[in-house]
Amino acid sequence: MANSPHGGELKDLLARDLPRHAELTAEADKLPAIVLSERQLCDLELILSGGFSPLEGFMNEKDYNGVVTENRLADGNLFSMPITLDMSKESIEELSVKPGARFTIRDFRDDRNLAIITIDDIYKPDKTKEANEVFGGDEEHPAVKYLFHTAKEFYVGGKIEAINRLEHYDYVALRYTPAELRLHFDKLGWSRVVAFQTRNPMHRAHRELTVRAARSRFANVLIHPVVGLTKPGDIDHFTRVRVYQAILPRYPNGMAVLGLLPLAMRMGGPREAIWHAIIRKNYGATHFIVGRDHAGPGKNSKGEEFYGPYDAQYAVEKYKDELGIEVVPFQMMTYLPDSDEYRPKDEVEKGVRTLDISGTELRNRLRTGREIPEWFSYPEVVKVLRESHPPRSDQGFTVFLTGYQNSGKDAIARALQTTLNQQGGRSVSLLLGETVRSELSSELGFSKQDRDKNIARIAFVAAELTRARAAVIAAPIAPFAIARTHARSLVEQYGDFYLIHVATSLEYAEKTDKRGIYKKARCGEIKGFTGVDDPYESPEKADLVVDIEKTSVRSAVHQIVLMLEAKGLLDRL
Repeated sequence: MANSPHGGELKDLLARDLPRHAELTAEADKLPAIVLSERQLCDLELILSGGFSPLEGFMNEKDYNGVVTENRLADGNLFSMPITLDMSKESIEELSVKPGARFTIRDFRDDRNLAIITIDDIYKPDKTKEANEVFGGDEEHPAVKYLFHTAKEFYVGGKIEAINRLEHYDYVALRYTPAELRLHFDKLGWSRVVAFQTRNPMHRAHRELTVRAARSRFANVLIHPVVGLTKPGDIDHFTRVRVYQAILPRYPNGMAVLGLLPLAMRMGGPREAIWHAIIRKNYGATHFIVGRDHAGPGKNSKGEEFYGPYDAQYAVEKYKDELGIEVVPFQMMTYLPDSDEYRPKDEVEKGVRTLDISGTELRNRLRTGREIPEWFSYPEVVKVLRESHPPRSDQGFTVFLTGYQNSGKDAIARALQTTLNQQGGRSVSLLLGETVRSELSSELGFSKQDRDKNIARIAFVAAELTRARAAVIAAPIAPFAIARTHARSLVEQYGDFYLIHVATSLEYAEKTDKRGIYKKARCGEIKGFTGVDDPYESPEKADLVVDIEKTSVRSAVHQIVLMLEAKGLLDRL
């Protein structure tokens, strides 16, 4: 345990259990192991370090119920987010998990033993209640989706004894534990610290906001970005940390410190804001900036915000005395070109000219290579963002052709590869169905399960190549819609995905089959053949439809090239 002028009692399990390290290490090697997922590891890291103080383990049923219904642990301490270890019934039975039993907690990435948990209880949560009380109940909320579609059906509560810190290989010097950061503040002589939570890059407006907040409270700034799990689609933390490092020298007189927070965000709005305030207090902050729609996931499919714009600020303000950390309301900043300064929007007189660039506009400028003005962001920040977000003409993409055997998709794929190679400018990779079958999926048959697995492998390779900024041309039969949708979702994490339906009719494909494959299928020599004794689900929303019975391979390729050019992907080729 640790006390400091920065925050109250800290449940630093790593320090507490260090004297018993050898004993716990020896015991852990003999115990059965519970292997944690990525999100569970994020939670464990902050339990071990004291970031989640006063927690000393994963919540048992009493603590969980108190947090869900009243924002309180069973002992009355304020805590707003359920921190739970979810397990399936099968895993519980296989490991014989029961109250009083001890288990090693292991990292799935490197099999390191991290801790020992002593089981308090096993309980089945009311997930509907958790979804409603904690996240607002909207089934489109990412945390609600996770709760019902990813989290297992049982929760296991228990106290933790620490063995090892989690191993990180990136930005090690910036990964402070709460105790380390408190000590760092003490070394610097900082007694008042404003924490700034972010999961996005920082620009001039953010710098101005945090400097104003610090100066108004005679404090320094802790830039404390989340580098665990954030919202899908967010900019990767490697890029963001390089941005934070680039902007740090822009603060006056060593005003700011950068530290990384290995948190798995839930995007829980008001509940999350309270949680973030507790965490920042544990890390030694005395003030905490709470923004508009703080930690909100944006809008649902109806265009409605999941939370009110200031719900998070109201929630933290309600508990400010108990939290022991002062809320600094987020001030939307705007640029005044005539005076070359940033000012809070509510302080700008009517008629004064202002300039702003939205997140959407910034992404468009990055994608197209258009200028990003210095009044919006510093050149060194723009340089980092451009390195990670090249213009369209330098981005990777996947063209995914689907259709019957002998529909012409292979001929189109080969011709498209030749065309793109001729034009130059980027690497071009070809993934033909038969090639993949022989090189990657030789052990697979033609059941639906095996077909889906084959497409998943193609999608994985295509996604990795797309991430490496290559042009990928894939041409499997891919008869099932769900597998094609999964392929799109994998690739679109890194670049564009274009589904091309080669809609040549089965009759024409069979009539022009010079290899006699359809004939063998009709005679029963080949089983599970698409179009003969296995179905083909035609795409309902293909990006382009071509038909070799009605057009030539050259014309089909030209249509694809025109589509890619219209999307800005071939501008430099």
